[in-house]
Parts: sequence; C-alpha cells; structure tokens
Amino acid sequence: MPDYIWRPIEPLSEKDKELDLASMRPLYDDWRASRKRIQHVSSSQLADFNQRLIRRLSVETGILERLYDVDRGTTEALVAHGFAEELVTRSNTNIEPALLIDFLRDQEAAIQLVIDCVGRRRELTKGLIHELHAILTRHRETTTAVDQLGRRLEIPQLRGRYKEQPNNPRRPDGAIHEYCPPIHVDSEMTNLLQWLDSYSEEDPVIVAAWLHHRFTQIHPYQDGNGRTARALTTMVLLRTELLPLVIDRDLRVEYIEALESADFGDLAPLAGIFARLERTAILQALSVDVHAEISRHILTSAVIGSLSDKLARRKEQKLAELRHVNVVAKALRDVAQRLLESSLEEIGSAIESVGPVEKFVHPGGTDSRNGHWYKYEVITSAKEAGKFANFSEDHYFIKASIRAARERLVFVVSFHHVGRDLTGIMEATAFSKLESYEESEDRESVEEKFFLCSIEPFVFTRLTNLEEIVNAFRRWLDQALAVALKEYGDRL
Repeated sequence: MPDYIWRPIEPLSEKDKELDLASMRPLYDDWRASRKRIQHVSSSQLADFNQRLIRRLSVETGILERLYDVDRGTTEALVAHGFAEELVTRSNTNIEPALLIDFLRDQEAAIQLVIDCVGRRRELTKGLIHELHAILTRHRETTTAVDQLGRRLEIPQLRGRYKEQPNNPRRPDGAIHEYCPPIHVDSEMTNLLQWLDSYSEEDPVIVAAWLHHRFTQIHPYQDGNGRTARALTTMVLLRTELLPLVIDRDLRVEYIEALESADFGDLAPLAGIFARLERTAILQALSVDVHAEISRHILTSAVIGSLSDKLARRKEQKLAELRHVNVVAKALRDVAQRLLESSLEEIGSAIESVGPVEKFVHPGGTDSRNGHWYKYEVITSAKEAGKFANFSEDHYFIKASIRAARERLVFVVSFHHVGRDLTGIMEATAFSKLESYEESEDRESVEEKFFLCSIEPFVFTRLTNLEEIVNAFRRWLDQALAVALKEYGDRL
C-alpha cells in the first residue's frame, strides 16, 4: 500500500448524509419512547444496564489500542462487578493488574465526564476535549514519537495538550500513514467543532462516524487519540438520547479497514459498523427485565390505575399503535416468500442431477396457528445475543425446504418482537437446519445440524416505511440464504 499523505479534513458531504440507514431511523424514535417508559418503571435496572455498557466500553477501548490485553472471562467479571484489582490475576492480562485497573478507571472516568457534560448541556469545546484526553492518559507517563529523521523516540506524555512531534505510524509493509502536522492541529480542530455544530439535524450515527474519522485524521495528541475519538462518539450519541457504542476487540480489523475506507472518501463502512452496534445496544437495553424490582406500591398503583376506563382506553390505543409493526412484519414475510420461491426454483434446476428434488416454501406464525414452531431456536439465539425475543406478541416465520437425495436444507426466517414489553420494534433473524437421512433395517434416521445464517438481525419498527427498507431487506435475506446454501452445497 502506498504512503497516505495528510490532507485537511472535509465536512460531511451530501453523499455521506444520504447513506442508507432508513431501517435505523424509526428505531431511534421508538427507543427514545421506550427509554422513558423503562426509566419510569425501573430506573435502577436501566442505570445498571448503562453502567455495565460503560464498563464494557472502558475495557474494550484500551484493547483496541493495544494498551493492554484482558481475557474474556476476566472481562465479564469486571463488567459485572466493577473495576476491582482482586478480580484480575497476572495470568489474565499482559500488564500488571494494578496498572490495568488504573487504565480502566481512567477510561470509565472519561465516559462519566461525557455523561455529566451531556446532562448539563455543556458545550463541546477544545478545552473539554483536552480535559477528556488528560483523564484518559492520566497513568500513561511516556509515549512514542518520530523525529525529523524518522527515528522513534520515547517522549513525555503531554496530557491535555496537542502534539509537538509528528505521530505518523509505519505499516508492516513499510508505508507511512501521515496525520495532521502539529502546526495545523489547532486550526483543524476549530473546523471540526464548527462543522459539528451545524449537523444537529443530521442522522446521529452518521455524524458520530464522521466526527470519529475526522478526529483520527487530525490525530491531535501524541497518544490516546483513538480512545478520545470513541469518547467523543459517545457524546454525540448520548446528546440524541441514543446509547454508547462498544467496539469489541473482535471487530478491530473491520473497524480499522472502515477507517481506512473513510480516509479515501467512503464513510459508509464505518457508519455501517456504528449503526449495527447501536442497533444491538438498543435491542439489548429493551431486553432488560424492568419488572424484576418493582415495588408492591408501584404494582398496587398500576392495578388501581387500570380500573380507570379512560386510562384503559388510552392504553389500548397505544398498544394498537405499537402493534402496527405486525403489518410491516407480514409484508416482509410476503417479500421473503416470493424471493425464496424464486431462489428454490433456480436451485432445484441446478441440482437435479443429484436425484429427485423436493422443495416448498411455507409461511407461518400466530396467524396460521403454528406460531410455536421454531420458538425454542429463536428464543435461544436471542438469549445468546443478550436480547429477549417476545413470543407473547404475534410472531411470524417463513420456512423454505429443499431435499435432494438424502440431504435436506430447512431455511427459516423468524419475525418477532424484541424486548420484554411491547415496544413496536421487531427483528428478523435467519437460521437453518441440515438434515441427513440414513436408512437402517427398521427405520429412517435423521442427523441434524443447526446454525445461524444472519450475523446481524434485520430490525424494523411500527414507524418503518416498507418502501424505504424493502431493498435492504432483500439484500439481507439474500446474504443469509447464501450462507445456508453454501453449507448445503458442501453436503451434496
């Protein structure tokens, strides 16, 4: 790869503003409404979820920077119980446990500052960014710089002060990635903040991706730029009542590649990652058991309130509005049925040489009295992803099956509500079963293999405009079906 030559940052382009996040925008509004309800019912449960999210962010942000490493088991203990040194042994990390805890507490303190600033509507200024950086690097005494001759040298960490030396990394292939020269940093930061102020009406996820990338293009500090950028991303999202993003260590390669794509003018991959992570965070937040600690007083009040005809009518009207998402779900099921019927017809023709082909597509759900089909698979998959699949509400599926010789593929798309209470938010997930039929003397036995086909769910809400998302849904379904067919093809 050739050297990347620095150039001044650019504002959010019209192309960037029009990135296809249509499926996300209704989710923002439904989440904000649900958030208020959860806060009213059980603010402590939501606060606990947010605290665990902040701890996870605090752990992962340093791992992304190679500041330290922590094994998964220890990470989960730290997220659940807080940053205590007794939870960490020397074998769990590659640095001293005491220093690890110092780093984690610094990163948690920086996010807490962001939360406090959002709550007090404090303006984002250069001074505030310096303050964040100083907190994040509090226990980092030195860092590496490159002098004019290209030599690496260890220099004191400048906490809360712009860099004084170039910090251009050399790639493994020898290419140089040039960041903003120290002399231009202050003016570039002025442009960044001025442009950011003008984007209050734009999609917050796109703005967060833009801000993150442009800040890393400037790389205003000698060290700690990535962690500062992710803290600023959190501020943008919290200001619009969304949730912080946790960029997990497993996403590091995809994340860096997305930043590199943005270097050459394509913000879409980074915005796509951010949208995916925000969607996951919202669905997990909606799955919090908000009723776990409701007091008897609240329950009594709710019972008394339900006796009011006026309140009951209002509640039913609201529930009917939320259940409008079922209309979208059934329309998407119809889209899926047409696509699957066409695909199976094509596949059947291609594999006729293997033997007689049996194929069919079957819609189902609570409107067909078979809504219990695949309930276990859907609930188990959702639970593993930290979400709650709500089968007390109407749910739907589409099942496609194809058999050639002794190998059968069953491909299922489930459309179900997410969250313990009715929120007006549903998701589609896809999974498959591979069945191998073996004949014995007295009967035919079946060997089954179950696997997920959709890495990410397709999320939609009662506010979703079907025309705006149908093409995105077809692409999502096509990708999931391709995963299933690849596995099936390997069996034939």
